[in-house]
Formats: sequence, structure tokens, C-alpha cells
Amino acid sequence: MSRKNQRPEKAYRNLEFLNSPDARSLRILSEYLEPAARFRRFDMEDTIVFFGSARTVPLEGAKGEVERAQAALNAARRPTPALRLALDTATRALRMSRYYEDAVALAKRITEWSKGLANHRRRFIVCSGAGPGIMEAANRGASQAAGLSIGLGISLPNEVTINPFVSRELAFEFHYFFMRKFWFAYLAKALVFFPGGFGTLDELFEILTLVQTGKARKKMPIVLYGTPYWNEAIDFKAMVRWGTIGPLDPDLVHRCDDVDCAFDYLTAELVRLHLAPRRGRKESGVTAGRTGPDFAG
Repeated sequence: MSRKNQRPEKAYRNLEFLNSPDARSLRILSEYLEPAARFRRFDMEDTIVFFGSARTVPLEGAKGEVERAQAALNAARRPTPALRLALDTATRALRMSRYYEDAVALAKRITEWSKGLANHRRRFIVCSGAGPGIMEAANRGASQAAGLSIGLGISLPNEVTINPFVSRELAFEFHYFFMRKFWFAYLAKALVFFPGGFGTLDELFEILTLVQTGKARKKMPIVLYGTPYWNEAIDFKAMVRWGTIGPLDPDLVHRCDDVDCAFDYLTAELVRLHLAPRRGRKESGVTAGRTGPDFAG
């Protein structure tokens, strides 16, 4: 075929253009519209979002690491600092593994509870960041209850972002952190924060800022799971003393140290806020293609 008869490439098929800075707004819009269409297709409006460290490992794996590290230390004719460090690291991972197991148990119970609701139009779906650690534990728990779960992954260098327990139809991979965080917040009816690092803290303070400033108009129960960790990681009382937050702001979160506490609090709040009959209540979500009253703007 002569060059004269060749058709020029359509703009929406031009990958060079779509991946260029000039098309950034299209990529951002795609990370809003494509998830919205998928959530609409599966009639999903209500999520319970689990956050926490990607480094937290299951109990059995942590036990095995401690045993191997201890055996290596015992076998060494002269224990080295590296061997002692390996044992300390494995021991810390074993201590943290209880949060993995608790996240599995809590996600499973919430999913079972949601599936048993008489109001079948409301489904509270477990959602995570799709990665390993606490995220994997949440999706695993939902899977154990034979329920769907959402994974909002993020493309990171040299890192697999989608764990095997995310429902295949509800696995997403985002390029932009802020679009991923939008979907965490927009569908959330409750959020649970397990011990985590910079990413977890970023997501926690994003949510607290939305609630504190009134940008999030909906009521969202927020659970900080693991009081010993959170008391060290964030000193809300110090922030009150210094006057950087109000005296009632620490009450925006509810603290729990076991699955029963978190489950009872979350389900009671979800019933009160979303399942109990209330006159004149407006529903929100993506199924009707509207922005709804959940967020100011």
C-alpha cells in the first residue's frame, strides 16, 4: 500500500500522544471514569476500607522466619551482629503478624455480616490498596467469606501491586496517587487503619482532614486498630496541647485492640448511619452517575 493511501492514526489510538504530558488530563480523567463505570456495573456504592503496612506478614510465615533466624544464631560458632539483627527483625515481624491475622478475621466477619443483611440493596464491600501485608489480609478475609473485595492498586517500581485475593473484576491499578485516594474516600462508609508506615499515615491524615474541614459531609466511622502502635506513632494529645488541633478532634477516631471491638463498633455505626430508616435521607454513590452529597464542592 502506498503511503498516499494510508490513514492517519486516530488520536485515541496514538499511544505516544496518550503517554505524553499533553494528554495528562485524559489519563487523570480515565482514572475517574473507568473505575466509576466498573463500580456502576457491579452496583457498588459502599466500601469498608482497610489500611495498614505492606510489610506485615502472616503468623505462620513469621514463625518460620524466627525459627530459621534462631537456628542460624545457635549454629554460629561466633554470633555476628548480622545474625542478631536477623533474629530481632524476625521477632518484630512475628509480633506484628497478629495484625495480619486480625485483619483477616475482621474482613471475614464484616463480609459475612454484610452478606446476611436483610436489605440486599446495601452491600458493604471490603476494599484495600491491593498490595501485600494488611491489604492482602483484608482481601483474604473477604475471600474466605466467599465475598467480593476491591483492590485499588498503585503502580510502583519493581513491586507487584495486586494480591491474589482481590476479586478479579474489581482489581484496579492507578498511576496517580491522588486518584487512587479519591476512590478510597468516595465510596467509603467506614475505614480501619492498622499499624502502617508513611503511606498509611498519608491516607489517615487525608481522611481526617476531609472530615475535620467538613469536605466529607458523610459520617464515616474511623477505627485506629492497635492502640500501643498508634499511641506512639501519633500523639494527638500533644497536638491539642500545642493548639494545632481542637480538643474534640481526637474523637474523630475510635480505638480498638481486638476484632470484637472493631466489628461491634463498625457494624453498629453502619446500621445507625446507613441502614436505620431516616426520613428525607438522600443516597449517594456512582450508580446514578451523580456526585451526590457526600463531598462538598
